[in-house]
Amino acid sequence: MRVEEQLRAQGLQVTAQRIAIMHAVTDHPHATAETILEAVLSQIGSISKQAVYDSLSVLADKDLIRRIQPAGSPARFEDRVGDNHHHLICRTCSIMFDIDCAVGDTPCLVADDNHGFLIDEAEVIYWGHCPTCLAAQEKTAAV
Repeated sequence: MRVEEQLRAQGLQVTAQRIAIMHAVTDHPHATAETILEAVLSQIGSISKQAVYDSLSVLADKDLIRRIQPAGSPARFEDRVGDNHHHLICRTCSIMFDIDCAVGDTPCLVADDNHGFLIDEAEVIYWGHCPTCLAAQEKTAAV
């Protein structure tokens, strides 16, 4: 479905800014609002930082994009919505990857005690060090 159709389907006005933001999120998965702002500025030439933040908030509220808020990190955004995937983040360089649920349909949605909740999403973030950063650390340690 085209971006314009996605916006209309959620009852949102189709604007050049929203279209550019949606394209920037697609082109830069797991990007911060600052990175999205830079991408949109290069695409349409003019947009305020507040307009980007407001649009990202509206688009996330309408489930057109997903906001990811890793501990100690600025919010990041992606267009992979509608599934229950997780993320893997390098502690050194902050690169982020999507990780599908480990086994079965959605095993992470089965809590040992749901306290009466109907659970529809689990947010799991795996932390570690990527191969590039590990290699750099090993090289530095060897010197």
